[in-house]
Amino acid sequence: MLIDTYGRVATDLRVSLTDRCNLRCTYCMPEEGLQWLTKSDLLSDDEIVRLIGIAVTRLGITEVRFTGGEPLLRPGLVGIVERCAGLTPRPRMSLTTNGIGLKRTAAALKAAGLDRVNVSLDTLRPEVFKTLTRRDRHADVLDGLRAARDAGLTPVKVNTVLMPGLNDDEAPELLAWAVEHGYELRFIEQMPLDAQHGWKRDGMITAGHIVESLRTRFRLTEEGESERGSAPAERWVVDGGPHRVGVIGSVTRPFCHACDRTRLTADGQIRTCLFAQEETDLRSALRSEAPDEEIARLWKLAMWGKKAGSGLDDPAFLQPDRPMSAIGG
Repeated sequence: MLIDTYGRVATDLRVSLTDRCNLRCTYCMPEEGLQWLTKSDLLSDDEIVRLIGIAVTRLGITEVRFTGGEPLLRPGLVGIVERCAGLTPRPRMSLTTNGIGLKRTAAALKAAGLDRVNVSLDTLRPEVFKTLTRRDRHADVLDGLRAARDAGLTPVKVNTVLMPGLNDDEAPELLAWAVEHGYELRFIEQMPLDAQHGWKRDGMITAGHIVESLRTRFRLTEEGESERGSAPAERWVVDGGPHRVGVIGSVTRPFCHACDRTRLTADGQIRTCLFAQEETDLRSALRSEAPDEEIARLWKLAMWGKKAGSGLDDPAFLQPDRPMSAIGG
């Protein structure tokens, strides 16, 4: 069991498969990209599967989310999913993606054992998409969403970040579109995880602003805490149901008290929080032929030291050196 000193138990593992991405979202990385990890720094497919196996069979992990960078850029992704689906007990598996490669991979991922997907899409306007991502791939994301839905990777959740002066007026339009197509929309406050360290608290669109905007067009009924559990999103029933919309207020409405996550970076580091300054190296243990028991011990020790919160409300908060693409969302 991965328990910390505050009594929280981690059952949800986020696994970054690569730090590379085929978009250049302005809130994530510079236009020229980043200095990517070398192949030797990355965990191999066998190493990833072994660590997930330890987490599931020895440490109580029940949910595995594959992330990046862009996880669809990982050549061995389908095989990794298939091997993890064979674990006992079998974890529930999902994927967070920008959706560009889903049209060609959704069916194979479903057949391998993937349960569902989260797809990032910040706008319905192709020209705004190009400005935000610095790539002209809006149609590919829409195709990927349809392919995921048709393959049964449901519920298909759409993750949206609103940026001032670009797409901050689109919240009601996005929700109407999501309801029409049967997707579950989740707005996420912009977080201080950009490689450029350009995030500013006073420039972000807050959860409160998002909900206020949605209520100009929809009747929202808030779900209770018992429904939310450890989920990061506050959810509202839209116009009496059955559709729901979520808002993840990581900055203004933190949910650290109920956090149940542990994170594995693409180069084999354990992180207790997206905003942590410290990491625990499991890659070295793997490559020095440490037994599963020792790796599990190191993982438990890392999670025991998890802090009470993200520290975002502390005036002395320091943004992590590693950006979102390296950490895994």
